[in-house]
Amino acid sequence: MNSKIALEQQETENIIDELLADGSDPDAFYLIEHHLSSPDFDKLEKVAVEAFKLGYEATDPEEFLDENDNTLICCDIVSEVPLDAKLINAQIAQLIELAEKFGVNYDGWGTYFEGEDDASDDEYDYSDDDEDIDGEDYDSDDEQIH
Repeated sequence: MNSKIALEQQETENIIDELLADGSDPDAFYLIEHHLSSPDFDKLEKVAVEAFKLGYEATDPEEFLDENDNTLICCDIVSEVPLDAKLINAQIAQLIELAEKFGVNYDGWGTYFEGEDDASDDEYDYSDDDEDIDGEDYDSDDEQIH
């Protein structure tokens, strides 16, 4: 198995455990956002098109600067599924292979807390990455979990 896939999949169970420990609904469908980035818009667009053909949605691309002031184009490949490690891990494998095929970065996945307390002002970071590369602020009542 690809070591990148194995590393990303190891974190899935931890993310799910943290969500459930904080009271997220185990029976809800979750918006899973797989984060992709590349300095090359055309490569990222090709991944988004291929992911769409596989049944995913893609968010609009956004530009960000990395820690070395290099421009990265980022987007999320999105699905709505139950909070199931086997299913999410299959998506991880599929999208990492797709990202590698086109030479873009797979930067982990995130989701939102689902449950009665999802309107809380506290923000949680359930992430398989140490830093949040998408840099987005969420103004909705949902909490970004990534």
